[in-house]
Amino acid sequence: MRETPRAEPPQPRPHRASEHTTGASCSGTPHRSDGRPPHTPRGARQPDPLGRPGTTPPVPGRPALLSALVALAVVTWQVLVHGPLARLDERVSRSLVDAVPRPLSELASDLGDMTVALSVLACAMAYAVGRGRRAAALYAGLAMAAVPLLVVPLKEWTARPGPLEPWAQGYFPSGHTATAAVAYFGAALLVSNRLLPVAAVLTAVTGAGLVLRGFHWPLDVFASLCLSLLVLGVSSSRTRRSSG
Repeated sequence: MRETPRAEPPQPRPHRASEHTTGASCSGTPHRSDGRPPHTPRGARQPDPLGRPGTTPPVPGRPALLSALVALAVVTWQVLVHGPLARLDERVSRSLVDAVPRPLSELASDLGDMTVALSVLACAMAYAVGRGRRAAALYAGLAMAAVPLLVVPLKEWTARPGPLEPWAQGYFPSGHTATAAVAYFGAALLVSNRLLPVAAVLTAVTGAGLVLRGFHWPLDVFASLCLSLLVLGVSSSRTRRSSG
């Protein structure tokens, strides 16, 4: 009988071992290695979102800033000519005044007081300086300084009377709302972007308190929010350029 030939063991192919051993240190091999560049270069990684050194604040896009500017212009025009939007604003305000207890609405409106809002912003600026973000702290302070420079001339120009004081003038736009928005959002951008929702709540509570107490018309608050968005947009843009 013919014996069945035995199968010979497989012979190692040349250069196979070298592909596994040397491929880890040579570029161009089909294996991942420390020698290959990472997918995301370190220099191109996104900045840390927690407000640490080197981070840049979110900058509102041009459409948002343009929309805020157009809205501010339309509302100001309606107040000046006492148009239908201003008359509707007055009717809405009369139905909202004293809808909540006055101590509560006064407490909410006090969040826009200079003493409270500036104290928060000053603490955030000190924190930013300590973290090496002096330029960001500087532009936040300049944004706050721009608020009265923009609000006061608009108050004198429009000379709008108040909801509870028709004999007085200079209620449009709301200085307390602008102070709260620029201070609280500016502080959030200096410390951590995660605080932006907190800044939004504090600003909204301030504006609601002013309307519910009868210190301002709703359009006064809305105009200040538009103005604050423009100020914060310019400040954030300058901060980004300086840190870049």
